[in-house]
Amino acid sequence: MGTAALLRAAGVGVGDEVVVPAFGNVEVAEAVARIGALPVFADIDPVTYCLDPAAVEAAVTSRAAAVVVVHRFGRTADMGRMHGIGRRHGLLVLEHREAEVPHSELARRRERAAYLDARLRGVRTPDGGDGHTYQQYVVRVPGNGRPDRDAFAGALRARGVECRVPVKTPVHRLPEFRRCVSLPETERAAEETLALPVDASLTRREMQRIVSACNALGGPMVVGSTAEFGV
Repeated sequence: MGTAALLRAAGVGVGDEVVVPAFGNVEVAEAVARIGALPVFADIDPVTYCLDPAAVEAAVTSRAAAVVVVHRFGRTADMGRMHGIGRRHGLLVLEHREAEVPHSELARRRERAAYLDARLRGVRTPDGGDGHTYQQYVVRVPGNGRPDRDAFAGALRARGVECRVPVKTPVHRLPEFRRCVSLPETERAAEETLALPVDASLTRREMQRIVSACNALGGPMVVGSTAEFGV
């Protein structure tokens, strides 16, 4: 069942509020609106890019009926704390997962992520804790936010490295869901994040190209690192 159907089946509807993330996944906010409920946006944890439990609790009002938690990029949200919030406030807690990484590819993706972790300089690499599956390998580009991130991405593409901005506009900034709400971590992540290739099929030469291109823009390459992976 989809998010809208699950919410409706639980009795959530017109006049209810549902806490959701604004960092991507507009389809979640659309599902809430489709049943006549109001999406209420809460901020994310800057490490996992999932909803921050403290921000969720702060967003709960007497009209709140549910929380929809989205697991992002291969990291999972803190569901223990989320379910605790649900129990305290009588809320339905739903989980929305992005496309899963096939089990056959998981080890190779983690090897390639470790290779990048060991060699990239000038960008902040993702935290690999909590069983990260690297559905996407998302780095932070330091500097002056969106202009520097976009310039960095353009320079990588000019060097033959495919990359993408995972969230171009937070949902609370879209015309149909515009809200006057403070979500500093969401805003910062939307301006700084960039997804680099980490596909299981990437060869050593292709990985070296990614590292060389990034480090030529962001910092000196590491010489003599021992992290390797199979091809």
